[in-house]
Amino acid sequence: MTHISRKIVLIGDFSTGKTSLIRRFVENRFGDRYLSTVGVKVSKKQVNVGETTYVLLIWDIEGGTAQKSINTTYLRGAHGAIVVADITRNETMAHIETYLETVEKHVGKVPAVIAYNKCDLLDKTALERFVEERKTNVSFSVPTHYVSAKTGEGVEAMFLSLAKALGEG
Repeated sequence: MTHISRKIVLIGDFSTGKTSLIRRFVENRFGDRYLSTVGVKVSKKQVNVGETTYVLLIWDIEGGTAQKSINTTYLRGAHGAIVVADITRNETMAHIETYLETVEKHVGKVPAVIAYNKCDLLDKTALERFVEERKTNVSFSVPTHYVSAKTGEGVEAMFLSLAKALGEG
């Protein structure tokens, strides 16, 4: 079996749940306490995709704000990206395209996915309506995942789909 190390970056606005998604994926845990990431924190998890074992080095990058953009030096050497938005905060979704452009500008065309986090906070009807609206209102073609760091819904599948895309790139 082949072992390959790959750097994945999670980027997005502050308080979208980047750290919680990583904690759910790496440790299968969730904490209600909000801890703002300062700078960057790196976690590691091994996943198998077919005959290949990927060691994912997952970089949790400090969230951006209207006043402060992310530190793009943390993007260097990334093989893939997850752009995280909070499904309950429209302003975080409005910044998705900017984050995708930032990744492409600083590391080139790498596999990327969008994580619409906190989907557990919408009832089924509201979530279905949101998904339908996103289909017609989005100008970028990047795989999207509706996830919940709190319940774990979709988190593993999202990371595995990105790992699979890393092998295809």
